[in-house]
Amino acid sequence: MLGTQEKTVSEIAAGSLAAVRVFERLGIDYCCGGKRPLAEACREKGYDPAAVLNELDSAAAAGTAPSRDWNQAPLKELVEHIVTTHHAYLNRELAPLSARIEKVYKIYNEKYGPTLTGLPAVFFGLRSELEMHMRKEEMILFPAIAAYEVAVEAGSPLPQTPFGTVANPIHMMEAEHDGAGNALADIRRITANYAVPEYACVTYRSLMAGLQELEQDLHLHIHLENNILFPRAITLENSGR
Repeated sequence: MLGTQEKTVSEIAAGSLAAVRVFERLGIDYCCGGKRPLAEACREKGYDPAAVLNELDSAAAAGTAPSRDWNQAPLKELVEHIVTTHHAYLNRELAPLSARIEKVYKIYNEKYGPTLTGLPAVFFGLRSELEMHMRKEEMILFPAIAAYEVAVEAGSPLPQTPFGTVANPIHMMEAEHDGAGNALADIRRITANYAVPEYACVTYRSLMAGLQELEQDLHLHIHLENNILFPRAITLENSGR
């Protein structure tokens, strides 16, 4: 079994990609709001915790083993994966999504009346925060984590950092993740769960598909950092003191 109803959602997700997929499908937050017992998260969504736990176990048994166990992989490798997979995804997709939003919002509000009210403000705020967030991670936090790992493996003193303990920037990153999670929830609400009207054009449909893909990728991205990278980095720092 993956765990019990008392185990937190994030703990279950951290040990199983199959669990992540189940949580995504059920709409259970496993990243920003994942530090709650499974039973509590299920009750909030109206699910039977025992039934969800059985589904998690079935998914884990049926699925193939993930190509990499990020709970055991070197932190440098996990950081590289986050940058080359999830940061690269955002750098590639945010600009095209912005263009689609501008086009759809302008045309549909003029032609059909109020449409996707508030979406541009929420999305462009999220984009600005994500772009600054990634720069801080790539320039400050991630290099520090990699340097800590090298020092601990070599039995050397931890390198000096401008932020004292690594927990300080991590707490800042987690707060920004919470903000991103709130923005994603707002986008899902504004779009009525990415609903596509019958009269929607190809651009509108591709916008909804892109926003849904953004949500899925960002949830997994935040999960890897909040539930695996950051706790392991704090443990690593403590071991090197």
